[in-house]
Amino acid sequence: MAENNFTGVIESLMKGMNTVLSTKTVVGEPTKLPDDTVIVPLVDVSFGVGAGASVGDKKNGGAGGFSGKMSPSAVLVIKNGSTKLVNIKNQDTMTKVLDMIPDIVDKFTAPKEEMIDDEQAVDVAFPEEENN
Repeated sequence: MAENNFTGVIESLMKGMNTVLSTKTVVGEPTKLPDDTVIVPLVDVSFGVGAGASVGDKKNGGAGGFSGKMSPSAVLVIKNGSTKLVNIKNQDTMTKVLDMIPDIVDKFTAPKEEMIDDEQAVDVAFPEEENN
């Protein structure tokens, strides 16, 4: 009989956890900015579960509980087909240096935006007036 109480308590706890924990809990709702940048929050999630059941002369009982902790850990930034993971947890010096490496590499390897030539610049700055 105690096994039935224990199983019932565990099943109830798991159903309760399903309502609290989903993929959107760990990977937050994406936010799209006006310049088409997409920001996705990432969260660390940890849960603890406890359950028990007892059988007595006149009563059978069961109890359980669960606790959860969620803390922001990083932000995923997606812009122009490239992604960047921004760690927002407490970081040591080595982690900060490793996080900076992709930005430094991009400065040297990213294609330079082409400038318009002089003639185009003049045409844009001083458009010809239409003849009436």
